[in-house]
Amino acid sequence: MNNNHLTETRFSNLELCDAILFSLKEAGFHHCTPIQDKTLPLALRGKDVAGQAQTGTGKTAAFLLATFQHLINEETDSDELEEVEYDEEGEVVEKVIIKPVKSKTINYPRALILAPTRELAIQIHKDALQLSKRLNLSFALIYGGTDYQKQLTKVKTNVDIIIGTPGRIIDFYRQNAFTLDHVKVMVLDEADRMFDLGFIKDIRFLLRRMPSPEKRLNMLFSATLSYKVTELAYEHMNNPVLVKIETEEVTSKAIKQSAYCPSNDQKIPLLLGILKHDQPLRSIIFVNTKRCAEELDATLNANGYKTAALSGDVPQEKRQKLLQSFQQNEISLLIATDVAARGLHIPDVSHVFNYDLPQDVEDYVHRIGRTARFGASGEAISFICEDYAYSMPDIEEFIGQKIPVKAIDKELLAEVIKPERRPREFNSAQRPKRPPHSQSRKPKAPALAPENPQ
Repeated sequence: MNNNHLTETRFSNLELCDAILFSLKEAGFHHCTPIQDKTLPLALRGKDVAGQAQTGTGKTAAFLLATFQHLINEETDSDELEEVEYDEEGEVVEKVIIKPVKSKTINYPRALILAPTRELAIQIHKDALQLSKRLNLSFALIYGGTDYQKQLTKVKTNVDIIIGTPGRIIDFYRQNAFTLDHVKVMVLDEADRMFDLGFIKDIRFLLRRMPSPEKRLNMLFSATLSYKVTELAYEHMNNPVLVKIETEEVTSKAIKQSAYCPSNDQKIPLLLGILKHDQPLRSIIFVNTKRCAEELDATLNANGYKTAALSGDVPQEKRQKLLQSFQQNEISLLIATDVAARGLHIPDVSHVFNYDLPQDVEDYVHRIGRTARFGASGEAISFICEDYAYSMPDIEEFIGQKIPVKAIDKELLAEVIKPERRPREFNSAQRPKRPPHSQSRKPKAPALAPENPQ
C-alpha cells in the first residue's frame, strides 16, 4: 500500500482536541485524505458540507471527527485541558485521556447518522468506536433484521449518537423511545443510495422533526452528487458548501479494469481459469440475481473453493457471520448481489469480478470500489456476456473511459466439476401430504352387477 492517496495536511494541524488526535495516532492515521482535507476545516468551524468522493477515500472518518468535535464543543464546561507534549512534527507524544464534563442541561440524542444499508451502519459504528476511545460518548446502533428489543432498550438509555438505517429508527421514534428535538449534528451518508432504495420519504420525515438546519451541523456525503441529492442538501441544510473530489475521474486509477466477452456457457470455465491463474487471496464476485449466486456458490464449492453467497434475504445474523468469515480469510470468495455493493469496508480485497454486468451504471462504480481502498491497488474484471452485454456502452460512457477487452485463450477455460444435485427439500408447509390410512389402500373392485335372471 502506498500513501499517494494522502495529502500533506496533518490531523494535528486541524482544530481537533487532543483526545481525538491521540485516537487517530493509535489507529495509525496522521495525514488527511483529499475529502478530509477539504471538508474537515469547514465542518470543524460549523459550516455545513455536502461532499462527493470515490468510495474508500475516508468519508466516514471525515464526518465522524467533525461530529465528535462539535459535540465536545457543545458540552465542555471548561476550556482547561491537561498539559500535552508534542514532538517536532506536531504529533501527540504523551498519552492523554480527556473526558469533558457534561452539562446537566444536555438532552439526548445529540447526533443522528443515517446510512442506507445495515452493513454500512455497522461499519460506521465500528469506526466510531475506534476513533472515540478517549471520549466520553455513547452510541446506539439501530438497524432492521435482528436484535429488536436489545436495540430498543439501548436507544432509551440517553445515548449521544444514534447510527442506523431509517426504517427502524423511525419505528423507535414513533414509540417515543427518543426525541429528535435536541439533535446538534445530522449526517446523511451515501445519499444517492438513499434515493435508489426509496428511503427519501423516511429521510425527510426525520429531518423535519429535528431543530431547524440553522441550529445544527449538517453533513451529507455521497459517491455521486446528483441533482436530486443536491436538491435535498439545499432543502434541509444551512447553505452547504459543495465539495467534489476528483470529479474528472469516476473510478480510481489504482483499479486495473479489464473485460472478457464469454458466451454464457463459457462464464464458469473462464471464472475458474482466472481464479486458478491469478490466485487472489480475497475476492468479491458480483451477480445480479439470488438464483445465480446460489448456483455459482455450489459450483465453486464443488471445484474446491471456499465461498459464501450474500443476497438480500440472508438473515442478519448469518450475514454478519459470513462477512466475518470473509474478513478472517476463512472463506476466500464472497458471491454477492448488489445488496453488498455499498457499505462493505473490507481491507485487502484484491479482485472484484462482475460475473454479471450491473444494469445500473452507478452500481458498477460502487462494485469495483470494493477493491483498491485507502491507497491499495486492485483489479476489476467484467464479463460481457450474452445476457448483459447491452450495459457496457452505458458503463463506459458514465466512467468516461473504455475498458480494455482481453481475448479468451483456450488455456484460460478450466475444466468444471459440476456440483451434485441435492434432493429437493420440503418444509412442513410444502411437504406433500400422504392420504389418510383408509384412503391409501388400493380401492376394492366394484361388485359385479347381478345377472339378469331373465
